Amino acid sequence: MAGHSKFANIRHKKEKMDSQRGKIFTKLGREIAVAVKQGGSDPASNARLKEVVSKAKSANMPGDTIERSIKKAAGELDGVNYEAITYEGYGPNGIAIIARALTDNRNRTVANVRNAFTKGGGNLGAQGSVVFQFDEIGQIAVEAAEGIDADELEMLAIEAGASDFIASHEGYEITSAPQDFSNLCNALEAANIPVLSAEITMQPKIYGQLTNPDDIKGMNKLLDLLEDDDDVQDVYHNWEE
Repeated sequence: MAGHSKFANIRHKKEKMDSQRGKIFTKLGREIAVAVKQGGSDPASNARLKEVVSKAKSANMPGDTIERSIKKAAGELDGVNYEAITYEGYGPNGIAIIARALTDNRNRTVANVRNAFTKGGGNLGAQGSVVFQFDEIGQIAVEAAEGIDADELEMLAIEAGASDFIASHEGYEITSAPQDFSNLCNALEAANIPVLSAEITMQPKIYGQLTNPDDIKGMNKLLDLLEDDDDVQDVYHNWEE
């Protein structure tokens, strides 16, 4: 199985998440609350919760913190109601951007997201304006380490539903259809394979580049503003950094 490896970008994203651990845990707690409200507190029967728990584990969220978040959500279902909203738009030079948010105040969130696009030299677009440029996939990264045999890992991944397996000197990038993601995570966990990151993500079909220093500065500002917003859960783009 082959493809274009993005392992370095995955590692960079992981390191950035680790540096903002408190904020990331808060956002993950919000995702857990929504998942519990939608399908109950048992990950075995709630596929969305199972997916979020896998994401939380890969972000190094402690198991007891995950359990507390689930129990809190199960006992406070009449508390704050979060609405899931997806925003789409373009950054400098037409770079496609998707921002997924969970909010209890739609007006506040759209104002903040529009402000981020404007300050970064981009434009907030209509729903459906850029999503066609991405594929939704399950993505798991495993760092190369002693004791991990690439051939055995690839076979395990394929049997668990992986659609692609890319090996590099840095590690292994495993992708799957969204519906096979949880099963793949469970198979790796059962085999005691340490996972660097695991998430359902949006993979660009085509990447764009920025060469103008002002465009690069604006794009970084736009992404920073979106990622720093408490309501914004995930940000995807097709910039070839």
